[in-house]
Amino acid sequence: MSYDWTPEMRDRYDELVRAARERSVPATTHYTREEWRWCGDVGLLGLSVPESHGGSGLDALGTASAMEAFGYGYADMGLVFAAAAHLFACAMPIAEHGTAEIRQQVLPRLCDGRWIAGNAATEDEAGSDLTSLATKAVRTADGYRISGEKSFVSNGPVADVFVVYATTDPALGFLGVSAFVVERDRPGVTVCPPMAKTVLSRCPAGRLYLSDTPVPASARLGAEGQGAAIFQSSMRWERSCLFAGYIGLMDRLVERCVAHARERRQFGVPIGSFQAVRHRIADMKLRVEAARLLLYRACARQDAPDALLGAALAKTAVSEAAVRTALDATQIFGAAAFTGGSYEERALLGALPSTIFSGTSEMQREIIAKELGL
Repeated sequence: MSYDWTPEMRDRYDELVRAARERSVPATTHYTREEWRWCGDVGLLGLSVPESHGGSGLDALGTASAMEAFGYGYADMGLVFAAAAHLFACAMPIAEHGTAEIRQQVLPRLCDGRWIAGNAATEDEAGSDLTSLATKAVRTADGYRISGEKSFVSNGPVADVFVVYATTDPALGFLGVSAFVVERDRPGVTVCPPMAKTVLSRCPAGRLYLSDTPVPASARLGAEGQGAAIFQSSMRWERSCLFAGYIGLMDRLVERCVAHARERRQFGVPIGSFQAVRHRIADMKLRVEAARLLLYRACARQDAPDALLGAALAKTAVSEAAVRTALDATQIFGAAAFTGGSYEERALLGALPSTIFSGTSEMQREIIAKELGL
């Protein structure tokens, strides 16, 4: 199977890299609304959303190539992650499972950057286990009332709308979970300030409280009880296309390390002439290319019977390669990597949480083992 890019994919990649390279990262604690609108203007927020709802209608391969360009070209992984989480964990579930009313109302605003979306799934006692949600959605005459508390909502403190997962029938386990679109200004919604964090720091994350929050039946995604399936569908997008941004990050790290190894001299010679340095960079290149193949295979086979296995393999390989590659880069740059907010330092802080979000490496290995019949 070939994963070669079409001319259109290559042109889009080059255009996005140029656009991203032209932008400096503002000296702000979190990304700005102006940055977000730029993401919408260049099409990053609606890559895989159908054109009829304001997106570009790209397939997974086309979407991944564009996300790779974003990760390669922009110097802040916090914004890359925020945009990808908005698209794959929020916009895509709405595009694929929302009512016509919700799609028409929400998706154009998400694609052009007028709105920011937050995925409200994680709770203090429910991360990887979606069946343990304490948040409840109780049926009413015209919809539902949702009550509960969500944690680690990426984009949450600035989000205009949330995709909220709640239990509609506790007796049914994963078949008793449903998903809802909840706007920020709904009664009973309390959005907390950003939590302090050192990784992906420019993407704000915080807690979300819902207290008897009314939502219409039209705000439910899919049928009642389909929440777990919708979540897994969004994770297939996220575990492949989101992590294409980290392929771009690793490409840039390898390029920077090669340039540094040619220029930096010790004992009268470039450090690239030392076998320890040369082999470390060779291993970095080997790691990123192997991860890239797994990721693009997962994208190409997103609808195949083994799609779950492919996404788990890709997510694990890319995230662990990103951490290892970023660590190698800091070793090659030495003390310079930790002075003045260098690219290598930012890359490391952007890579470290990648083995945790979208399902930890441990959970991915459980999925892999189960898919192998163990």
